Amino acid sequence: MKPAAVAAACLALALLTFFQFPGHTWLQQDSQIYAPILERLENPAALRNDLLTARPHVAYTLYDEAALALRAVTRLDFRRVLELEQIAARAFGIWGLYLCALSLLRRRAGFQPAMPASSPAFLPHLMALFIAAICSLGAVVAGPTVLTVEYEPTPRAFALPLVICAVGLVAHRRYLAAGIAGAAAFLLHAPTALPFWGLYLLLFIPHRRAGLRPAMPASLRAFLSANRRVLWGLFPLALAIPILILAAHRQQVPGEAQQLFARITPFREQVQRLRASYNWISTWPRELIPHYAIAFAVLLAAYARLRRDIGPELRLFLLGLPALGILSMPASFLLLERARWALIPELQPMRCLLFVTLFMVLLAASAGVRAAVARRPFEAVAWFALAYLPALQPVFTQSYAVRTLAVTMGLAALAWLAIRLSGRRAGVSLALGLAAFFAIPGIGGVVNYPASHNPELAQLSAWARASTPPDAVFLFADAGRSGDSGIFRAEAVRAIYVDWKGGGQVNYLPGFAEEWWFRWQQTNANRFRPSILPKYESLGIQYVVLQPRNRLPDAPVFENAKYAVHALASAGSR
Repeated sequence: MKPAAVAAACLALALLTFFQFPGHTWLQQDSQIYAPILERLENPAALRNDLLTARPHVAYTLYDEAALALRAVTRLDFRRVLELEQIAARAFGIWGLYLCALSLLRRRAGFQPAMPASSPAFLPHLMALFIAAICSLGAVVAGPTVLTVEYEPTPRAFALPLVICAVGLVAHRRYLAAGIAGAAAFLLHAPTALPFWGLYLLLFIPHRRAGLRPAMPASLRAFLSANRRVLWGLFPLALAIPILILAAHRQQVPGEAQQLFARITPFREQVQRLRASYNWISTWPRELIPHYAIAFAVLLAAYARLRRDIGPELRLFLLGLPALGILSMPASFLLLERARWALIPELQPMRCLLFVTLFMVLLAASAGVRAAVARRPFEAVAWFALAYLPALQPVFTQSYAVRTLAVTMGLAALAWLAIRLSGRRAGVSLALGLAAFFAIPGIGGVVNYPASHNPELAQLSAWARASTPPDAVFLFADAGRSGDSGIFRAEAVRAIYVDWKGGGQVNYLPGFAEEWWFRWQQTNANRFRPSILPKYESLGIQYVVLQPRNRLPDAPVFENAKYAVHALASAGSR
């Protein structure tokens, strides 16, 4: 299959995942944090009274520099720029999954007789793309609150597909290209890339199988000669590290230097357990630990079924990354909840658990393809069912709906049929292979994210942007943990005194945690009462946004069906 055709197929799949399923969002989760930060970096006069943008946590990433550069070149707004990056990143991730699957399918000559003689080289590529498509359905990784396919255009959403791409390139021993992809991931979100680079260093350990570096070299010169190609993959990282250090030094907030070996104080622990409980494994539901044990067991079973087809380089990552995910749970418990190491909430090591789910799907789907080609239909359907299950049932140890089981088994049967028809009716096989992108949300009823935007909020944002001073400070006084204020901040480009989503930076900056906690306790942590308005004014709040049921007797300065805005005296004096 020609490289251009593969590239086109990966891009088409990326667009399908973006516009159909699992989809994409804007200003629903972490983009509520990054979008205002980018606005402030582009225009220092914007949002200067907002706690979120005054203490940004983008020093150790080139995410912001890349977005600002692309905006300057394309003249597009930040949303369009980031979405273009998101689509491109997904395409690279799908290419990496394709390369991993292709490595599995082409390793043994025994796979060849199942293909028609007229096109002996085409079907492995088609089936590898089919496996990549199954992995691209995404899954929620409960506990650490992460996704195998991120919906929002955040640093991790760009870095994770690049890590997967790097793994696929290593599987084909294209080390320099893998190093470039891994270094790009490191520059965008270092915690996501660090597990890859830790395992990459293990490639220097000699292997005796598959003709790979048969023995330990006797001298340093011999070692470098034997590992020359692997060594080339480290050069991009060697360039990326000083670039990231320089960028971090330039953007570091005065007085907010991150202390690598500090201990979490009881106060910070209290705030983090409230706002970022996903980092504290003791707060997780009990069913999550056995869930990951089951998922890892399925991964190992699929690995055992395919072990003869897995090269030593790919084996290192298919087993190593999920193993790091499993080990991250006891490690996080000991280092965070016992040793109180402040760096752990910043690195969030338990997010490596996403590799357990992702590679379980990859290996199960590959085992299903292998069984279908070998004419073992029941085994193929069983493997395909396990591959589709995470997209429909993220936690295996929870109760199952009949519809979930029916859709899972139906898709598994269609997958088996798609493989059986791939040599004779490629068009029908393609349609069956892509059916899951429509059946899971349509028939399975899976809704990955609620609709949080509404016309009334857009009207409010437009009014604030046009009719209030640029440095005005708003408070959604009765919103609680709603995300409305975060959407408003980004769309109106007006400061919010405090909001729940903006508190996500408590993991990174101690000063931010203290200030956010104070503001939250003074306002949204309590039930709104009109008598508290003078206190709000003393805190520097100029506009209070209320729901209609809490509308004040005085005429609001803006009102629609969902929001009423009241100006405090400090706003009128400006």
